[in-house]
Amino acid sequence: MLTSELDYNLPAELIAQRPVVPRDHSRLLIYNRSTKAIEHRRLPDLLSHLNAGDCLVYNDSRVLRARVHAVKPTGGKVELLFLQRRRPGLWEALVRPTARLREGTGLELAPDTQPEGLKPGAIFTLKEHLGGGRWLVKNMTAMPTERLLEQIGEMPLPPYIHEQPDDPERYQTVYSRETGSAAAPTAGLHFTPELIERTRAMGISLLPLTLHIGLDTFRPVSEADLSLHDIHSEHYSLPQTSLEKILRTREGGGRVVAVGTTSVRVLETVFQEPPGPLAGDTRLFITPGFDFRITDALLTNFHLPKSTLLALVMAFAGVDETKRLYREAVAERYRFFSFGDAMLLL
Repeated sequence: MLTSELDYNLPAELIAQRPVVPRDHSRLLIYNRSTKAIEHRRLPDLLSHLNAGDCLVYNDSRVLRARVHAVKPTGGKVELLFLQRRRPGLWEALVRPTARLREGTGLELAPDTQPEGLKPGAIFTLKEHLGGGRWLVKNMTAMPTERLLEQIGEMPLPPYIHEQPDDPERYQTVYSRETGSAAAPTAGLHFTPELIERTRAMGISLLPLTLHIGLDTFRPVSEADLSLHDIHSEHYSLPQTSLEKILRTREGGGRVVAVGTTSVRVLETVFQEPPGPLAGDTRLFITPGFDFRITDALLTNFHLPKSTLLALVMAFAGVDETKRLYREAVAERYRFFSFGDAMLLL
């Protein structure tokens, strides 16, 4: 498949800059893959298309305050985006600009981001260049990196969002639990505690899994041939209790509804033939032609052109049909990307 098939025209004013208040007041485009019918509804109308005995599977990963502003010994400014823990105190990070950086370079915090109680001096050291702007970065403080980033880091909003929200929790799902993502699983941003309770009251199971979102969320596909794209691994886990409930749901005739493309990646990684482990790193790249083994329906936001996430949606709904749905969403003035509206594919 040519990567150009993942492109589409989007007016800039349709890129959502702020989350909807309250969360579940987003619009919802509903598409039935069997009948080809399209409905334009609101997010709570999701429940009218679910049945008792179905299960909603969601990603409970929590976004790390992963963006840090630092300076080199020369005084030059750099930005670090922490992506994945390799082992305690050693992380993979995207460091920009990277052209003149050298292994062994110590980085200090930018003066206006120095918190009280942290000694001045280098707090990170660049250990190894991994290519593509990625580095192994060592934490030189005695504080665990996750706790350090909570003090000094910013929420890693995508570059198309131009200002931080007043409440950083709006870039977290209400059910987030396991800290480790460099971006939010955005389909879950629409859920409120009240909507979750209504869902459970209908006899629909809500089942957690975890996938810590990394670098591929931030970079477009650059190869002309989609099959040549090198997708990076992301750490995941599926609890045994979720696995067992998913199997019972299928046995009872219910549907497995994935909340977001990240949930799909975990589900399809585990339910491949032969089955994948319940925890590990996945490099599963879902593109058109993929054989979905467990995902029956998908709730997802509208994704960036030439992105791996859009490729997954095209694999699930069909290339031409996805293009039609995106044209419809543009014509109907839906809001796009992280803080935007949603689409339910049945």
